[in-house]
Amino acid sequence: MAGEAAAAGGAARFPQVREWITLVVRVLLAAILGIAGYAKFSEAEGLQKVAVSSYRILPQSMVGPVALGLPVLEMALAALILIGFATRTMAICVGVLFVVFIAGIISVWARGLTIDCGCFGGGGQVAKGQTHYLREIFRDLGFLVLAAWLMVFPRGRVALDRWLGL
Repeated sequence: MAGEAAAAGGAARFPQVREWITLVVRVLLAAILGIAGYAKFSEAEGLQKVAVSSYRILPQSMVGPVALGLPVLEMALAALILIGFATRTMAICVGVLFVVFIAGIISVWARGLTIDCGCFGGGGQVAKGQTHYLREIFRDLGFLVLAAWLMVFPRGRVALDRWLGL
């Protein structure tokens, strides 16, 4: 009987715990995106373009806009996730972004290219044996899990959504 009461109390507290976990996940994901975006944004335009063109996926006419726009997108998503605005929608956008990143890394790996992913700045050609594709894929899968948490449990503490009644 005492065990049942304790279990019932734990279940009643889970939504509160879940809201705190959601806050922590928002902060972590915002930090990841913010750091990655700022690292790219603060590099010279030429280096940004080298990182994007190294993937050999986009037509040359798209390299510049993606190289300049991606860091801005990452930082904007970081800010919106951090303040908890349209959390589920932003988490879906972030999830799609990580799926694109993972697909890009897999594509480069499958084609035998040797590049630094440029995920946190840098990027471009590297010497054979200096790639870390599997580690990068698993890292991004971990980030995708964080985004998935926010897709499923978007309601969290200290969130603009909560104050707006969304």
